[in-house]
Amino acid sequence: MSHSLDGEAFQGLGRLCVDAAENCVISAPDSAGMERIEARFHGSAFDLHRHDTYAIGVTLHGVQSFRYRGASHHSLPGQIIVLHPDELHDGGAGTEEGLRYRMLYLEPSVVLDCLDTIDASLPFVRDAVLTDPVFRTRLLSALGPLDQKLDDLFVADFIAQLMQSLARHAGLPAKPIPRTAWRAASLARDYLEENVFGIVRSDELEAITGLDRYALSRHFRAAFSTSPHRFLLMRRLQRARRMIEASEPLAQIAIAAGFSDQSHFNRHFKKAFGVTPGRWSALVHGSSAAAA
Repeated sequence: MSHSLDGEAFQGLGRLCVDAAENCVISAPDSAGMERIEARFHGSAFDLHRHDTYAIGVTLHGVQSFRYRGASHHSLPGQIIVLHPDELHDGGAGTEEGLRYRMLYLEPSVVLDCLDTIDASLPFVRDAVLTDPVFRTRLLSALGPLDQKLDDLFVADFIAQLMQSLARHAGLPAKPIPRTAWRAASLARDYLEENVFGIVRSDELEAITGLDRYALSRHFRAAFSTSPHRFLLMRRLQRARRMIEASEPLAQIAIAAGFSDQSHFNRHFKKAFGVTPGRWSALVHGSSAAAA
């Protein structure tokens, strides 16, 4: 049986440990209340220990074996691990071929803020190993690539979406969405359109709409079928396409459109439109060159 996940499922996840030591841990730039890592190990990696955070991750290669709540567990590539705060566990590679995984550590205070109820308790997921493609896709949106700090608007929507998966596996009833706050969603949309090329933070939208970032994410999705982060990203990419059509240099477009660098721009452009900016430029200008 193969112990590697099909590479197509993890496009964009940089193999950060490939040229490093056989056993290694790579940490991503921190976001408030959230830590992301990639780890590669052969044999036993960690003795029994506990975190004061949720540990939620995806096995990428090999078999991830660990003891948790008095039982032994094994996660295969593509499966999800969910460990509750303050629970003893260990971990390591379950086969000789070694182990590669990515993990998210989420502070309970962030979870409680997202639940937004006075009598909320932390969701407890009974099954430590899950097979859930939707949950996995949500996790991987934040777990790759690890070399960049996550956008503030993205984090707010990611946590709101992640909590839906966590609550579902914890057996909690789905939180009903009250009547869509159209005015708040429209105010947020207008502000995003007015600040397409700037850095927009969640606290700005909270001040404008009167909704907390997680509630705004839910209402914005209900109103416009997308998140504030995705809405802003697509407006930037649409502006970038018009700049490409005007024959402006791609490197300058990347920065002018609000992306951190050309690689960042290329990745989002191809994900949105199916071709690279260079290829799009060749197509709109009638060039026969197959741009990269």
